[in-house]
Amino acid sequence: MSDEDKDSKTENPTGKKLSDAADKGNVPYSKEITLFASSLAFYFFLLFFLPGRMAQLGESLKDLIEKPEQWQLENASDVVSIATRLGWDTAGFLAPAMLLFCIFGLVSSLVQNMPSAVLERVRPQMSRVSISKGFSRIFSGPGLVEFGKSMFKLLLVGLTMFFVMRGDFLHTIDAMFSDPLAIPSMMFDSTKKMMVVILLATATLAVVDLFWTRHHWYSELKMSRQEVKDESKQSQGDPMVKARQRSVMRNRARQRMINSVPRATLVIANPTHYAVALRYVREESDAPIVVAKGTDLIALKIREIAEANNIPVFDDPPLARSMFAQVSVDSVIPSAFYKAVAELIHRVYASKAPRKRTR
Repeated sequence: MSDEDKDSKTENPTGKKLSDAADKGNVPYSKEITLFASSLAFYFFLLFFLPGRMAQLGESLKDLIEKPEQWQLENASDVVSIATRLGWDTAGFLAPAMLLFCIFGLVSSLVQNMPSAVLERVRPQMSRVSISKGFSRIFSGPGLVEFGKSMFKLLLVGLTMFFVMRGDFLHTIDAMFSDPLAIPSMMFDSTKKMMVVILLATATLAVVDLFWTRHHWYSELKMSRQEVKDESKQSQGDPMVKARQRSVMRNRARQRMINSVPRATLVIANPTHYAVALRYVREESDAPIVVAKGTDLIALKIREIAEANNIPVFDDPPLARSMFAQVSVDSVIPSAFYKAVAELIHRVYASKAPRKRTR
């Protein structure tokens, strides 16, 4: 990525960008967390399993070392028998360590990210075998950071070994002239000291690397303003097209409403600003239904159609404004308007009733 591209990517990544990156296996992952987990697993093995397992392995090898004459090596089956026993003894000695490494390694991965099958990561890519791409990865910013972490770990191990061995130098010299049985105990104590220092250092490095990894991952996913706009268009549609669609839908809804005015029973209006057309037929509904409503030009259009179809128009500004604000089209009027509307409907039906002839 060039400097210009980085400078243009000033927007935080969207949820879709983060989700797409996760689907492709691009998630923040700190290798130092795994290293710390492996060191901790070895330290657990050192404290809780190594002494007992060493004693068991020593007992198993005691007969082989002290009484070699009782083991016959006359044919291949004898060699296989000895190798099998040594193999099982060694496996029993290493089994707890392998189990701890597996458990701590899985936990270190699960803590960072939930597992998921990503075929994109195993798809062959020429960039992975390209020499130029390899050099660019090595000498890039992340590559230099990885090199710095490796140098820090190497320096740490070297200094740890130096200070621990310097403090135990005289004890090591004395052990050469003392009981050989004391050597394993001395080595065990020195190893514990080194592991404590290594654990503290790897824990510090893991915490720093965790924040660095997530920061770098998030920075790499930042987007330019144009990318945000393009993604918004892809997910929600072009705003201009959507606005045009909404306009067409409003026009169609308005036209359907205007076409329903001839079916109205009466129109309640504020002379020029509001108009509400109601339909009431006993066989259709128990209460009047609003078939059309509008303001200004639409209100005038409703009145014009009503007058053309001989539909009574009643000027009642308070009632017209209240019904316009509270009742939507194709809905039954609330009970609060029953009395006022009933009086108007009664006047409509009364005007249509035939008058009796007087003699």
